Amino acid sequence: MTGRIEGKVALVTGAASGLGEAIVRRYAAEGAAVVLADIDRAAGEALAAELGGSATFVALDVTQEDQWVAAFQAADERHGRLDVLVNCAGITTVGSVEDLALDGFRHELDVDLLGPFLGCKHGIPLLKNAAGEGGSVINIASMASIRAEHYLVAYNAAKAGVTHMTKSVALHYAKAGYGIRCNSVHPGVIHTPILDKVLAQAADPDALYAEWLALHPVGRIGRPEEVAALCLYLASDESAFATGAEFVLDGGSSL
Repeated sequence: MTGRIEGKVALVTGAASGLGEAIVRRYAAEGAAVVLADIDRAAGEALAAELGGSATFVALDVTQEDQWVAAFQAADERHGRLDVLVNCAGITTVGSVEDLALDGFRHELDVDLLGPFLGCKHGIPLLKNAAGEGGSVINIASMASIRAEHYLVAYNAAKAGVTHMTKSVALHYAKAGYGIRCNSVHPGVIHTPILDKVLAQAADPDALYAEWLALHPVGRIGRPEEVAALCLYLASDESAFATGAEFVLDGGSSL
């Protein structure tokens, strides 16, 4: 199948690299107009230029409410509606409850939890006008929201918050009659640039990588394009009956 989201308009945060980039590339290949939102202007503009067509870039720090409002305004001015919002921007802060500083904990929550909240909130006016079977919000959570690690206290907390917030948002959208669905995606360890950043913070990167491999019964870590494939389904009208659900894609690591 091709053209599964032909004519739809999607805004993807964290779009300049990693999972966000993979999702953007898949959406563009399947016929969507994509608004790439990222704090990294140079990388975001370069990717938008590479994709060409109806791909555009907007600078967005997901912790700043005024920038969210401006990003949606830009999407509205260019396309007049929004069909898909993917809250993908995120960080991974390494640290236990004992050694992580308060500022580090707060920053993790600001990016990984407050960011999606602001997107879910301020995207409503545009998403209510979505084409086809209605709007779709996709919140990228994590296997870490299901299975805790002692060295990821902030990341565990933030992603668990995203998981339950997604359910609350889905219920609100439904009860308000907005015709918007909201689901969460829970990847296992995926080979992206953020993975390399986490390894760089580790005392023994090789041991940590081996630990990650051992977590996945399938015997490998995941690929960004596998997450993008699931996000394509959730962006398409094929998923119109799914809302408030947890879509786990973790190689069995949460079993």
